[in-house]
Amino acid sequence: MRRLQDRPRLLDMAWTVFFRMLRPFRRWLTPGGKMEGVLAAAERLSKGVLFNCQMCGDCVLQSTGMTCPMTCPKNLRNGPCGGVRPNGNCEVVPDMACVWVQAWDRSRKMPAYDAGILTIQPPLDRSLTGTSAWINELHEEVRRPPVGWTG
Repeated sequence: MRRLQDRPRLLDMAWTVFFRMLRPFRRWLTPGGKMEGVLAAAERLSKGVLFNCQMCGDCVLQSTGMTCPMTCPKNLRNGPCGGVRPNGNCEVVPDMACVWVQAWDRSRKMPAYDAGILTIQPPLDRSLTGTSAWINELHEEVRRPPVGWTG
């Protein structure tokens, strides 16, 4: 039986539908607002079960085949470290599949996969850790790349 994580196209569709449902509530769902705690708890639970979400506050699941890159022991947001073992496992945790091997394989099942997985992500803004990535996504001004970042 296939795991849900191995069905990134289905997860992407669910993500898109859910996000469209949130848009009309944008003005009530503000960073640091009253509803952020509720939404962050729901996000921690749902995304934790599905993606082992680390609550970085800047979710890039749609760019990585619905695989959380923050589960990489080195917290790499832009591809494997170069230490991938011949069997596809992690250099740091030998019994763990390399997050980036999974991301690459799963991204090939996504619509327009090359547009996502090949996009270089800016460094993670650690000040967003623990906040709701859903709310941060609704308010794009929160997710600013660092000064001088050109991508």
